[in-house]
Amino acid sequence: MIDYIVVGLGLAGIAFCEELEAAGKEFVVFEDNSQHSSTVAGGLYNPVILKRFTAVWNADEQLAVALPFYKALEKKLGKKIDEKLPVARRFAAIEEQNMWFEASDKPKLTKYLDANLIENTNEAIIAPFALGKVNKTGRILTATLLESYRNYLEKNNQLRKERFQYQDLLIENDSVQYQNIQAKKIVFCEGFGIKQNPYFSYLPLNGTKGELLFIKAPNLKINYVLKSSVFLIPQGNDIYTVGATYNWKDKTHNVTEEAKAELVEKLSKLINCEYEIIDQVAGIRPTVKDRRPLVGTHPINTCMAVLNGLGTRGVMIGPTVAKQLYNHLENKAELPEDINIKRFENVLKP
Repeated sequence: MIDYIVVGLGLAGIAFCEELEAAGKEFVVFEDNSQHSSTVAGGLYNPVILKRFTAVWNADEQLAVALPFYKALEKKLGKKIDEKLPVARRFAAIEEQNMWFEASDKPKLTKYLDANLIENTNEAIIAPFALGKVNKTGRILTATLLESYRNYLEKNNQLRKERFQYQDLLIENDSVQYQNIQAKKIVFCEGFGIKQNPYFSYLPLNGTKGELLFIKAPNLKINYVLKSSVFLIPQGNDIYTVGATYNWKDKTHNVTEEAKAELVEKLSKLINCEYEIIDQVAGIRPTVKDRRPLVGTHPINTCMAVLNGLGTRGVMIGPTVAKQLYNHLENKAELPEDINIKRFENVLKP
């Protein structure tokens, strides 16, 4: 008997696998690459909500866990994963500058919002009201992380690249049996795929589709993230990511002309240099109505657990909630109420 079966290997799955490996647990992962939210994620970690200049939920705690987590992964995988990258917020008017100054005086935001504005000197950027710099930001190279971690597990014979078949899962008193594998526990980290999971589909996960463009803009020449109504993230070699859209109705992974038109229109108000669209990608973010993760054990079968609903800030949230779930399962530590799936038991029944 092994200790764990893990279903799904996005940001949540990787974070939980790291907890298992650090504790010397024996586990196997099932991943069929059917979910793309981690693949298309911008990968930014940013402690400030730049639309309203407010602090991200539990930002201090999350960064304190996430940054050492990714540094250790870089050493383990031998890959550059964490790229320290400044974020600059474009102001649309003097009123936004004033809001920035007010926010920068607040205790939770002082260390993150630089009170010294940056005058724009780049002719390719439309920013007549200057830029504001956010401190302690960066980007996780999610595509590199996902590929490298899958290769790592595959070399260790811990990865099954196949779709998990729910009908083959047998729940016993203190373990689970899946085909020829018996495990003490199973943890589902499936992202929006959980809507097909008969054990946790009752949870109010409402996936939000996001689409990104990749553009080549040789004359843009920025080495920081530029945020306005869209973000621009430099990828190197004059290539930039532009995103993202939010669609609460379309649950497919198909790219759309509507999303492309929306991003192009918003981009036209941010830059005035020539560019070429070289790619477009789409994915479904696992979002929850109260914007908090879904973490905890099944209300009846406690050998089954879920780690999901990381939303748009998965690179920041993932390592913290994975640690909390592991301590809950192995050390009986209480989960914080705002992430525990028990918060939905009174209104939704499995």
